[in-house]
Amino acid sequence: MQSFNGRWRITWMKMWPQDYVDIIEPGYVQFSGNEGELLFGTVHGWMDVRYSVDKRRAEFSWQGDDEGEECSGRGWVTLCDRDNAEGELFIHMGDESAMTLRMEP
Repeated sequence: MQSFNGRWRITWMKMWPQDYVDIIEPGYVQFSGNEGELLFGTVHGWMDVRYSVDKRRAEFSWQGDDEGEECSGRGWVTLCDRDNAEGELFIHMGDESAMTLRMEP
């Protein structure tokens, strides 16, 4: 069974162009058990993660900052296959975006 653990490169976000997603460094979502981290554009956050019984879906809340301003939200990611996943990310009282991810080697 594939694990979410590791760093997943954000390969597409519906709301933002890839050059924004990668403006600081290549955008990513990283899972480490029930914790994680995300970075895209100027948003950097730390996640609290929960998994479905079959371990194919991860749901998370996150908090962090966007250009020094506090922000938070939630999201989910579902495995498509061993190396690919898709999901959605929500910013509390703000934007939301579908996204695709690819496991980094």
